[in-house]
Amino acid sequence: MTTPHPPTGAPQPAPGRWPLPPNAFKAALSRGEQLIGMWCSLADPYPAEIIAGAGFDWLLLDTEHSHADVATVLSQLQAVAPYPCSPVVRPPVNDPVVIKRLLDVGAQSLLIPQVESAEEARAAVAATRYAPLGVRGVAALTRATRFGRVKDYAELAHTELCVLVQVESRHAIEQIEAIASVDGVDGIFIGPSDLAASLGHPGDPNAPSVIAAVEEAIGRVRATDRPAGVLTTNPTFARRCIDLGTTFTAVGVDVGLLARGADALSRSFTRQIPETAAPPAANQSPEGR
Repeated sequence: MTTPHPPTGAPQPAPGRWPLPPNAFKAALSRGEQLIGMWCSLADPYPAEIIAGAGFDWLLLDTEHSHADVATVLSQLQAVAPYPCSPVVRPPVNDPVVIKRLLDVGAQSLLIPQVESAEEARAAVAATRYAPLGVRGVAALTRATRFGRVKDYAELAHTELCVLVQVESRHAIEQIEAIASVDGVDGIFIGPSDLAASLGHPGDPNAPSVIAAVEEAIGRVRATDRPAGVLTTNPTFARRCIDLGTTFTAVGVDVGLLARGADALSRSFTRQIPETAAPPAANQSPEGR
């Protein structure tokens, strides 16, 4: 879903005449296409590039629950750029300075966490807009502007930026209609894990009351004509969410794939080791092998 690069030797735009990069994710979302995504919490460009070639429509580059920073995101954006998938970046907080820096290094789609009200949604949108529409600070020579080569970037940038907001508490769910009414909100994402904690089931997003709340929230988002999104690693529930109307649906987490895959591979061999095998060294517990 990225823009293909011109072939080697193709004419290049004149300096100051580069077009604004189109946001394929935003365009597909507005058309109502089903976009399947993968969560990237391994804060490094190498695993992001590996996943970028797997066939997903979008990748979530997470800086809220990882040690990634702006420099990490820059390297990840560069790593996935040649692949036909769209990066979406989650900042650690709904903060205009953090958002400004992510936009400046080239992020075009953002998932803003912990949005609790229409006021907070308006603040998120304002952080992506230059004055007089918002509060984004102006810098002319950023990666987002192709280092000053995109003509009229400051006037046009917001047309290709996608602002997704995350509702993930009992209070936020109650505010869905108000949040959806905010101009510039391009989609609403339901966060099951934090919602589970808010509903009294920390660590259990599969609790029946949480599942029911997520399903109800999806319906309410769709009733506002905004795209709805969700993350679940349960394939059955992912398909259920899609049936209910989610159009940007994340179905896995890179850390989980690595950890559970490693666990399964280890078990498939360690269970075959006979009991007469040599014991572990004195300074190594069986659990630490």
